[in-house]
Amino acid sequence: MHAPKLTRRSALLMTLAGTATAGAAPAAWAQARPARRGWHDGPALPFPVQEIYPCLHDGMIHLAGGFIAEDGQITGPTDAHHALDPATGIWHPRAPLPVARHHPQLVSFMGSLFAVGGFESDTTGAWQMQKTVWRYNQATDDWEWTPGLPVPNAESVAGVIGRHLYIAGGRIPTSQRNIVWDDHIDTAACWRFDGERWRKVAAMPTARNSATGGVIDGRLHVVGGRTVGGGNTPVHEVYDPGTDRWETLAPMPQAQAGLAAGIIGEKLYAFGGEWFENGGGVYPDAWVYDARRDRWTSVTDMPKPRHGLGGVTVGRDIYLIGGARERGGSRTSAAVEIYTP
Repeated sequence: MHAPKLTRRSALLMTLAGTATAGAAPAAWAQARPARRGWHDGPALPFPVQEIYPCLHDGMIHLAGGFIAEDGQITGPTDAHHALDPATGIWHPRAPLPVARHHPQLVSFMGSLFAVGGFESDTTGAWQMQKTVWRYNQATDDWEWTPGLPVPNAESVAGVIGRHLYIAGGRIPTSQRNIVWDDHIDTAACWRFDGERWRKVAAMPTARNSATGGVIDGRLHVVGGRTVGGGNTPVHEVYDPGTDRWETLAPMPQAQAGLAAGIIGEKLYAFGGEWFENGGGVYPDAWVYDARRDRWTSVTDMPKPRHGLGGVTVGRDIYLIGGARERGGSRTSAAVEIYTP
């Protein structure tokens, strides 16, 4: 694909066409949970939000930060932090982030919940990328400061392998200015965190942002994404910490960026995303990658196609959380859909 004429920043700050919500009422969730395969609605979010990276931690799905919308218009980033109990379908408020951010990576690592990087922003178009890392203290319901990234980073892919957290790709500032989206470039860097120090490991072959991925058999897969100069990419690369090397695997059947994923066993499921060319749009397409065969196949399209959403695996269910129903900022959604293979 060619470089988009419409920038990501300008698209997110355009007037929205509205908001969308979906999901079973929490009070009925325990009785309504279906056992069938395929797509079904989950417990709707407390508010529409996009550009999020939720995760499963201590049996709960945690969501913090992102862009929120009100009355059909993005109002900026949020510091809100909620945790969903999959058993009851209830979203519980938790201590907010110390500062409102969009694109913060939430990761469950070494028994703690971490929030990594992201952007501080406002309605003027500022996208100030951050290197801050916070750890959530469940006992006190508060966030604590921990060793930050060596450089600001956002729109990356995270994965935990053994006793290390990895942050791969994304975007970094081109200079000390670091004020708006155009001040940042794609990166191929990969960082490893042991809870105390960050160390650089082998870089990805392909620098890109807004990819998705996950860990299968001790290796970190990075799938899809986009480059500022080249648009969406189907590239699929995997990192082996044992050899400190990347390998190129079968590409996605379609180049999708701003997508989400879930891992079940030795399979990676990828959903949604957006493109900007010719007016842009949101992909309904969903795929499954079989790591044993290095092969992609299609699965049933998303009923509510979205980008900027989060993907979280709970048992054999993949929760697809929030996002936007149109490219950029349009129709930010509170929908939660669950896909069960």
